[in-house]
Amino acid sequence: MSEHLSTATVPGVVPYAGAAVGDYLQILKPRVMSLVVFTAFVGLVLAPGHLHPVLAAVAVLCIAVGAGASGAINMWYDRDIDAVMRRTANRPLPAGRMMPGEALGFGIVLAVGSVAVMGLAVNWVAAELLALTIAFYVFVYTMWLKRRTPQNIVIGGAAGALPPLVGWAAVTGDVGWGGIALFAIIFFWTPPHFWALSLYRAGEYEAAGIPMLPVVAGARETKRQMLIYTLMLWPAALMPWLLGIAGPVYGACAGVLSLVFTATAIRVWADDSERSARQMFAFSLLYLFLIFTVLLVERVAGGRW
Repeated sequence: MSEHLSTATVPGVVPYAGAAVGDYLQILKPRVMSLVVFTAFVGLVLAPGHLHPVLAAVAVLCIAVGAGASGAINMWYDRDIDAVMRRTANRPLPAGRMMPGEALGFGIVLAVGSVAVMGLAVNWVAAELLALTIAFYVFVYTMWLKRRTPQNIVIGGAAGALPPLVGWAAVTGDVGWGGIALFAIIFFWTPPHFWALSLYRAGEYEAAGIPMLPVVAGARETKRQMLIYTLMLWPAALMPWLLGIAGPVYGACAGVLSLVFTATAIRVWADDSERSARQMFAFSLLYLFLIFTVLLVERVAGGRW
């Protein structure tokens, strides 16, 4: 009899059978992907010019796949800290349902494929921006900034802000002021959005060794920075109207939504409970969705109501 037993013959040991389809979908971070795809689609619709519907669908699909690739590689790299944090401990890698090599290989294939198809089918400017988005999220945010500086979200937020610029470039073949305006909205929205989450998850971030702002500078300084960024978001949110790519209805809606977002930041500043931070985090998602929805509806309805 062989001295080496397979895991299938060792009592109490369940052999690894490979990751399920649901696990592969989970490492793509579908909730994050949905917001990325939506903002990129709005950028594509708002861009001047025309793109064949089939090519537009290909562009959106490439952006979705690229976002999923970023998520997969992020989960591969962060599997150690994901195991420590309660909200991420059940992800496929820390839970042992997927091997690290599977996630990394899957992410690389998707990243290369999405960029190649975007370049060959749509244009290479959009492909280069998509490649920049993936590389920035993986190398700059995940591997460099996230574990080293409390400014990880501020600088790394550029990766999440690039998709509408990719959608814009898919139509125009260049980077225009309208695309930059959409980029600016997400860029200034990202810090207060994530810091609201980190306020009531500070203990988990500290245990994982991630220097989020509440861990490094404390809750009070985090709340001050959140308020500052909601105020900086005002001109960014109004920029599409000021540039003429959106009408007065959008301008009014952006103003009201920004006012409410700032009010949630003031409430967080004045309230030491977790409830206000949770409410601000939830509203931040609604804020971004409504801003881009109004832009989309206004354009589809004929430009300016």
